[in-house]
Amino acid sequence: MEVSYWYIFFAVVVLLNLVVSIYLAKRNDLEAFQKTAQIFLVWLIPIIAAIGLWLFHRSQDVPVSSSKSFGGGSNSSSNIIGNGD
Repeated sequence: MEVSYWYIFFAVVVLLNLVVSIYLAKRNDLEAFQKTAQIFLVWLIPIIAAIGLWLFHRSQDVPVSSSKSFGGGSNSSSNIIGNGD
């Protein structure tokens, strides 16, 4: 029974390393040497390097904003004409 927990643990570690390796290989902002070195680190130091590099590169991505900015500015769709007094 104890051995099956080790198999599950190793399977999770291999899956995590594989997912992060694919994530790093698909990045366009890294050079080939950087990709190779970081993937090597992921497999050399399995859990810590995989999570650390994934979090680092995820924080470097530009956040996608789905909402428009809220606030002032002129609006050409209003029919109100005034001179400010």
